Amino acid sequence: MRSRTVREGSVGLLILAGISLFVGIALWLQGVQFGKRSFKIFIEFANTVGLQVGAPVRYRGVNIGKIVGIRPQPNKVEVEAEISPANALIPKNVIAQVNQSGLISQTAIELTPLTQLPASVNTTPLAKDCNQGLILCDQARLSGEPGFSIDELGRATIRFANLYTDPKFFANVNGVVKNTSVAAAEIAALSREFTMLTKDARSELKNLSSSTQAITQTANQLSATAAQVNNLLSTNRATLVSTLDNLNATSGDLRVSIGKLGTVLGKAEQGEFIQNLETLSTNAARASTNLRAASDALNSPANLLVLQQTLDSARATFQNSQKITADLDELTGDPKFRSNLKNLVNGLSGLVSSTQQLQQQTQTAQILAPIAASLTHPAQAPQPDPKPTTIDTLPSKTSSPQLPEGIHQE
Repeated sequence: MRSRTVREGSVGLLILAGISLFVGIALWLQGVQFGKRSFKIFIEFANTVGLQVGAPVRYRGVNIGKIVGIRPQPNKVEVEAEISPANALIPKNVIAQVNQSGLISQTAIELTPLTQLPASVNTTPLAKDCNQGLILCDQARLSGEPGFSIDELGRATIRFANLYTDPKFFANVNGVVKNTSVAAAEIAALSREFTMLTKDARSELKNLSSSTQAITQTANQLSATAAQVNNLLSTNRATLVSTLDNLNATSGDLRVSIGKLGTVLGKAEQGEFIQNLETLSTNAARASTNLRAASDALNSPANLLVLQQTLDSARATFQNSQKITADLDELTGDPKFRSNLKNLVNGLSGLVSSTQQLQQQTQTAQILAPIAASLTHPAQAPQPDPKPTTIDTLPSKTSSPQLPEGIHQE
């Protein structure tokens, strides 16, 4: 009786143990964990790329959760993910991608943060005052995007194969290769030319180096010359100073002499020289009157010879007058006075001569006087002056003014 009871109790305990084991395995497979809390987030994808319930959720490469639900919708696919532990802090600004990896193309969701969280965050995803602008809180929603997948890789490979087998693309590649070969040949030619240019530049640099050395030597010589000049100036400084002082004194004396010369010239212009010029002008007027009376009788052939002699004498007088004008120009230096004197000498060039020439003119006037008297009325004809008209010569003081001491007349 007792053995039967033991056997029945053992069978009952075995059945209870089997049921408990089955329930535990089922709960384990469902991911149910007692005594451990978690929070959920929802991610929306345009394409889940074969994502299944139970797929892991990774954050910075670490599994922090799993997929607990996938709900397709007309324009998107909503994926429900369970994140644990419940105090996991994930920045709000993250990128959710569906990636496939491994030999069996395991699909998982990768959460990649774009910002850094502060060192101390005083909130949790399950807290009532959870900061939704800072971290992912419970029931938060994200927008996901497709990542790396075998299917996408296959499609990209097919597109590349189609592009590579395209005749146009192949022709473009051949053209690029040909252009590359031509460019390589040109680069080779350019490199050869550059090598030649380098050789020429090296020779030019050698010449430049020699020129630089020559310039350096010249500069050294100039420096030595400058040093010698400085030494010469230092040695003869006293002599140079005395020479400059002498030049200053000489210039002062010359300035005083020029002032005295101006005073002398002023006196000469305002004194006896002006009186002599007035006398000369009076005599010239008288001679002009006599010449006007005698000009009517100059048509006779007998007087032409005398007139020719008179012209020769006048030419000599004109030359002497030019010499006198040059001497006066050297003495006065006044352009206005020189011009007036030159005009006066030119007007009287036929009348001013030496004493012998004046006597000849007087004889000619005496010969021509009877002829002029016979041609004109005696009352109207002026009587020639029996005495020879003389022109007062300039005083020796005026013709040769006393120059200041130290200035010599050329």
